[in-house]
Amino acid sequence: MPSNRVPRLTRRAVDAIKANGKDAVYWDGKLTGFGLRVRKSGRKRYIVQTRVNGRLRWFTIGPHGPVTPDEARAKALEILADAKKGVDARISEPQRDTGAKVADLCRRFLEEYVPNHCKPRTLAEYGRLVTLFIAPAIGEMEILDVQRKDVAALHHDLRDHPYQANRTLSVLSKMFSLAEVWGWRPDGSNPCRHVSHYKERKRERFLSEEETVRLGAALREFEDEMPSAVAAFRLLLLTGCRMSEIRDLRWECVKADCIELPDAKTGGRAVPLGPEARAVLDAIPRDDGNPWVIRGRRRGTHLADLQRPWQRVRERAGLDDVRIHDLRHSFASRALALGESLTMIGRLLGHTQVQTTARYAHLARDSIQSAASRVTDSIGGDLLEERHEMSGKDPDEIRRAMTE
Repeated sequence: MPSNRVPRLTRRAVDAIKANGKDAVYWDGKLTGFGLRVRKSGRKRYIVQTRVNGRLRWFTIGPHGPVTPDEARAKALEILADAKKGVDARISEPQRDTGAKVADLCRRFLEEYVPNHCKPRTLAEYGRLVTLFIAPAIGEMEILDVQRKDVAALHHDLRDHPYQANRTLSVLSKMFSLAEVWGWRPDGSNPCRHVSHYKERKRERFLSEEETVRLGAALREFEDEMPSAVAAFRLLLLTGCRMSEIRDLRWECVKADCIELPDAKTGGRAVPLGPEARAVLDAIPRDDGNPWVIRGRRRGTHLADLQRPWQRVRERAGLDDVRIHDLRHSFASRALALGESLTMIGRLLGHTQVQTTARYAHLARDSIQSAASRVTDSIGGDLLEERHEMSGKDPDEIRRAMTE
């Protein structure tokens, strides 16, 4: 591998070095053993070459860009100081110079981190994002080689689906944070930093009273054909629960006045049951040996897929743009229309942050505006009627009437 020497590895000097079709090393003229390896692809990494206990050792510090020349120089000084003491820096950071690839990071993330820190549904979603988007795009790149431009390109390729693009970026950022913890990248080198998320348009769809009546009629039509799915949809609208909270509900969690969810999205919570929701639960037959409230077709199972039944129900009701999650939104919308506060709505929905419930604030304003209209309509009717009675009268006579 050809080597060259530059007076000092500064940002300007490193940026000026271009790939010449083959790998090369450029040594710093001020700090012996500190250099820059330039691959024929143009990738640049800071390195250190020294002897530890008489044996020649190479150390990779990190890629140019995420690591600045000053940061690399400081790290090189640490490595050289350790070498003089006979300490091999790679013993404490054994994976730093292995050339591990992003595919290796994906595997460790999904096999070691996610199962121990995430819920099963999150595990499945992370696995989907890694398998479909992250691994195909950058899986064969070495972890140290990934730069911000590579992450930005991956994110840009998913721009037609902003929500998916942003979730992929978030997962990738977590992976590279763990890469720093696991010694595969230098601290503070996460290439996802400063890659801006796309603006997401929050989808809001709420059932009107008339649409709720149509949905009720459609559910009654399917009651004999798919009773479990019908019961699930009724409970979703009557409790404001998330789909998974009803779909995966066990009888042991159903109490007289509430549903106790030990492991909801935001932690354990109790969902209060109104009389109508309680009636739906009471009407569901229980099977010996089956712990699930929403039973599946096979004995001892629960209904895993609510999407296909919902497509049939919403088509019959003429609600083609309504998702299952919109039933939860509709619960919040109706509560606001009845005068409940955002704080109370948040408690009913199991929100832990006020900002989450704040998305319904415009509905609260609508409710206030509607109430104001009713009040002013009542007052205005009297006021305008009085005005009409006084029209055509002498101004002095009107003033005397208003003061009486």
